[in-house]
Amino acid sequence: MSEPSPSHPDHNPLQLPHLPKAAITPDGASRPPARFSHGVRKGNILQVSGQVGFLPAGEAEERELAGPTLREQTLATLNNVLAVLEAGGATWEDVLMIRVHLTDTGHFAEFNEIWDEYFAGLKEAPSARTTVYVGLAPGHLVEIDALAVCG
Repeated sequence: MSEPSPSHPDHNPLQLPHLPKAAITPDGASRPPARFSHGVRKGNILQVSGQVGFLPAGEAEERELAGPTLREQTLATLNNVLAVLEAGGATWEDVLMIRVHLTDTGHFAEFNEIWDEYFAGLKEAPSARTTVYVGLAPGHLVEIDALAVCG
């Protein structure tokens, strides 16, 4: 049985209300390739799954990348993250953490230029960000996920 923490005597997990977890799927989103959600919201926490640079469903018969360039894929990826954020009741201003997955270390400087242009209009402090280098599906250059606290 969990007891209140000595450093936080008012915090007792057994007394916290249960908050349902809701899957978030934006309009026009293609179906994920496995059993996971585009985003999940629990209370005011919204986690956006890793998004890639696919065109919205309906703009292509099958899932199709926005293009072969880092710019095309990054802008489409950011728009896909934004679609999940908005479907979950959030904006970029609510995002605390973003994780970027790039396939090529040589793309870092170009990615930062695209990033700075995209987020030039933020009114509040920019989110924290981590960038790692990974292997993605053939042709994919970038994947991005985000964590937001709504409200």
